[in-house]
Amino acid sequence: MQHFWVVGTDTDVGKTIVTTMLMCHLQKQGLKVSPYKPVQTGEVYENGRGYYHDTAMYEKYSLQKLQQEHLNSYSFREAASPHFAAQLEGQQIDVNELLLRIQLLQASYDVVICEGAGGLFVPFTAPHGMTLLDVIVSSKLPVVLVTRTSLGTINHTLLTIDALRSREVDVLGIVFNGNTGSSMEQDNIQTILQYHPLPNAIIPKLQNLSQLMDYAMTHTTLFERLFNYETSIN
Repeated sequence: MQHFWVVGTDTDVGKTIVTTMLMCHLQKQGLKVSPYKPVQTGEVYENGRGYYHDTAMYEKYSLQKLQQEHLNSYSFREAASPHFAAQLEGQQIDVNELLLRIQLLQASYDVVICEGAGGLFVPFTAPHGMTLLDVIVSSKLPVVLVTRTSLGTINHTLLTIDALRSREVDVLGIVFNGNTGSSMEQDNIQTILQYHPLPNAIIPKLQNLSQLMDYAMTHTTLFERLFNYETSIN
């Protein structure tokens, strides 16, 4: 069974949107899928209730009933880097616990989609501790990279791919998120793909989150790579 990470070039590039989309599309193919956010930060309060945006999105849009205890290992109230948010609550992230959880989930699901936090070099432990990239390498799972289409994305995307490949992490494809169709964005996408002609999907800028269910990712080269990968492994 094949499983993978969804990682981003930075924070707020749309990793949770992409994770949720892929979860739903793979579920539609008859696969038992669970998303997993090892560490999430930034508790949201609405109407006197606290929740975390990422895992709440998984549960809201999943086509299958999800088990809450399988969705996350660490949740911290402060919207900050995981290592700092943990420190504020007198805790420390146990990376070995995360890796063990990933292994256990793989035994229970056809596909586990692990969602990263921030960019690759976000620290999970400090000082001089483990980063998200270290966890990805230790998990031995491939990644789907989420990036912006706006100004600056070429540099951020190429640097991220270089960091992954230098550590022999397989990049399954790229999701270009938030495209408005401008000529600059189209050139950014084409330039990145000239450097790295990977399977990809281009997601338009969504006016509201409910639109994520309307985007047909199944016709993209990225989804073809993922689904063929899943069926060939299974």
